[in-house]
Amino acid sequence: MIQKKPPKIGLFITCMVDLMRPSVGFAALRLLERAGAQVVVPDQQTCCGQPAYNSGDFSNTKIIARAVINAFEDFDHVIAPSGSCTGMIRMHYVDVFKDDEAWRLRAEKLAAKTFELTEYLAEHLDLSQNITTFEHTVAYHDSCTSRRELNVVDQPRKLMAAVGGLTLNELSDTETCCGFGGLFSIKFPDVSDAIAKTKIECVQDTKAEVLTGADLGCLVKQAGQLKKAGSKVRVFHIAEILAGMADGPGLADEGT
Repeated sequence: MIQKKPPKIGLFITCMVDLMRPSVGFAALRLLERAGAQVVVPDQQTCCGQPAYNSGDFSNTKIIARAVINAFEDFDHVIAPSGSCTGMIRMHYVDVFKDDEAWRLRAEKLAAKTFELTEYLAEHLDLSQNITTFEHTVAYHDSCTSRRELNVVDQPRKLMAAVGGLTLNELSDTETCCGFGGLFSIKFPDVSDAIAKTKIECVQDTKAEVLTGADLGCLVKQAGQLKKAGSKVRVFHIAEILAGMADGPGLADEGT
């Protein structure tokens, strides 16, 4: 019998994971390898370019996007533990190069094989038995990009349902922004904090012990607000829970 060659995956770490929560990257690596993939983290990878793009700095966005395409286009799949970065590569690179046919075609090919982590794992992990054990009540935050741009909603819930002992307490409002919004939280801090305050009230109403999600930016924002409110809710990226690595300090515990 001919054995199927494992897919060669380029793991896009993201800036926030690299700088603020490297354990998310290690968790993603562990999960992808468990799914049977050959995983590579390209040394030359950099930012996805979203901050520049959202600021209207399209010249630098193109420079960054070309670097990402060069670093990742030879992989079978590109996976990111972030709906935000995945959305940038998959949904916006083509627009960035709309007036440059050669680069647009390369952007289209990369977009077609780029996936958010839980989206990919839900289709490739064996869920016939428990992935791991996490005996806690958990609230899940859907990031705006994952839900609206990528339509990643059921996939993380499917994965959590395969975790032994995990009880999911859904938020009363799963569609509202957390207030982060990347540069939005810097340009409009008062509005951002007001949105986040409303969101963490929903989190606290669930009586969950842990808050999780698939976008680190959202989790960092909410972890800070939870800590200000004196909440004991712990915050972990979903990759850390699925990989059995949510046994150390959470985001709020680290003073983020």
